Amino acid sequence: MKKYISLLILTITLSLSACETIVSDLNEDLNNPTDAPAELMFTGIELATASVHEGYNSLLSSIWSGYYYGYDRQWADFHVYNVAGSYFDGMWSSSYYGIHRNARLILQKIEPSGIKVMAGMTKVIMAHNLGTMTALYGDIPFTQAAQLEEFPSAKYDSQADVYAGVQKLLDEAIKDLESGVGIPRAGTDILLGGDPKKWIEVAYTLKARFYMDTKEYAAAATASAKGVSKAVNSMYFPHGSIQNQNQNFIYNFLAVSRIGDGAAVTKANEPCYLLKIIDPTLTGSYRGNAKTDETARFNFYYLRQGVNVANRVEPNTVKRSNIVGFMSIDAPFPLVTFQENKLTQAELSARSGNFSDALKYLNEHRAFMNTGGGYINNVTASNFSYKYLPYEDKDFEAGGMENTAGIPKNDALLREILEERYVTFYCQTLGWNDERRNRTSAVGVKLTPNAGTKLPWRFIYSQNEINGNPLAPRPVPGVFDNMTIYK
Repeated sequence: MKKYISLLILTITLSLSACETIVSDLNEDLNNPTDAPAELMFTGIELATASVHEGYNSLLSSIWSGYYYGYDRQWADFHVYNVAGSYFDGMWSSSYYGIHRNARLILQKIEPSGIKVMAGMTKVIMAHNLGTMTALYGDIPFTQAAQLEEFPSAKYDSQADVYAGVQKLLDEAIKDLESGVGIPRAGTDILLGGDPKKWIEVAYTLKARFYMDTKEYAAAATASAKGVSKAVNSMYFPHGSIQNQNQNFIYNFLAVSRIGDGAAVTKANEPCYLLKIIDPTLTGSYRGNAKTDETARFNFYYLRQGVNVANRVEPNTVKRSNIVGFMSIDAPFPLVTFQENKLTQAELSARSGNFSDALKYLNEHRAFMNTGGGYINNVTASNFSYKYLPYEDKDFEAGGMENTAGIPKNDALLREILEERYVTFYCQTLGWNDERRNRTSAVGVKLTPNAGTKLPWRFIYSQNEINGNPLAPRPVPGVFDNMTIYK
């Protein structure tokens, strides 16, 4: 089992390097994981979960979302949408071998014994994984995925079918979790401490997330009503300070393995989109107002005097006595949070025309932000100013604080909610999902291409997958080919 955990950590580390790939038969090198106790295997898939949601998927989608720039070496190519399938080999393998195949093995071991709670937790991880994959890649293997003995070449399910399958998997997970039978031993679950109630809330927030992707807004509203209800029930991936073992993945990339490859400004000193709206010194584009002070959040996200390259702004990876960054060495990474669920409720209320509820949910999120140390961290919040006072109806009326353009009041509120989602989802794939979902809408974050005249719609398939699976799509879709859910 020590070898199994070590190889999972190696998988996570390698996935951060865009130059490296992970062989397609990785699972065969895990020293026969079916011989390991299911609880240890479960901890293993939680470790792999970090690589999928915090690794390369996060890094590339952040560049394409305007959170920071690919500044140097191959990441300068990624910045202008020049990618190859080989760069996706590691993440594809992490999803299908690091998580999905081993999750299936866990279920085979525990479901016949009626260990329902841990089965439910496993299914939530599986749904989170493949829901994220279909959002990024489109059609993917699902019904035959990671079943090498029976399906050595897995068929590709349509994106619509994958989303439907993910919703069914989450429904099964919730039913298992509600049983209360089969709670794993202490220390098994490093994400939520084995608490079924927290896992149920996370499952509902994921249901809402994936219904948002497919624009099934009524179903998303129903799910979000049972989602993460308070900050302490949020799912974050914990980190430590041991290099190449438990440190924050983005820290490892930007401060250790790829120093200087990411920055918040171009070499021509052009700020990225997010920097433009939360940097208090950029008065022409700054989103702050009499009720909003983004200074602490700016300093949580960015470092004005970069440590990797002097005299520039870059993503904040430092941990000092007066400032701790979002990407500091042991910073936890958000996976499924109270902030997401509350802003989902706000957006859905605005879309249904319920202005008062939308404003209420937005203000509940702002009240949480106004605690300072809740979302940012106590160190940064105590050394930089912040303010998130409640908005009022008049702020969104024509000529109000949040509606100087005089658009309809509900549209002004929706615009604010979508922008707040964009800012809150910093360095998560959610930010890019939202941008693509609202790209052709009247309101929402409107990015300009980093190069050329088109924005990318998708990641491209792993080269190992294209070479090894004759059922993979032909021709292979490119980054500018739209996906079903956005057409």
